Amino acid sequence: MKLKLILLVSLFFITSQIARSQESADVILKEAQVTAKKEGKHIFIMFHASWCGWCKKMDNNMMSDRTKALFEGAYVIKHLTVQESKKNKNLENPGAQELLVKYKGENSGIPFWLILDADGNLITDSLDNKGNNIGCPATPDEVKQFTAKLKASSTLTETDLKVIYNQFVDRP
Repeated sequence: MKLKLILLVSLFFITSQIARSQESADVILKEAQVTAKKEGKHIFIMFHASWCGWCKKMDNNMMSDRTKALFEGAYVIKHLTVQESKKNKNLENPGAQELLVKYKGENSGIPFWLILDADGNLITDSLDNKGNNIGCPATPDEVKQFTAKLKASSTLTETDLKVIYNQFVDRP
């Protein structure tokens, strides 16, 4: 009996995750805008894929015990799946690749991220001042550029930004 219950719960979870991951980029963005307007936040969109180690590292750094509340307090965070392998194309969000192209991230690698205002207007992206994608920042210079972009697009304090800086730089 317990095995059947575990299997049912697992099946439900897997099915709901697949259905959710296939939501269109347009729907995800509109929902984020509604939430951002309601909560007075900006939107942090991360383009990622299931195979991307740097994407996982970015998520781990943003959702660590030290930084999760900071990011979630400042941003409505959404993920868009792109550039999946042939066998995992079904995981991609319809319209996400087109959005990546719109913001000139198609040749930059992933993770690629955008920070939008509550109306969906671009505030900043993951391109540095030379046009290179800092993606998941890891070097002190990349993390410094990342935190400068966060400072310009949020109400995060200098103390908050230092915590974020340390989280990203301290990670092996």
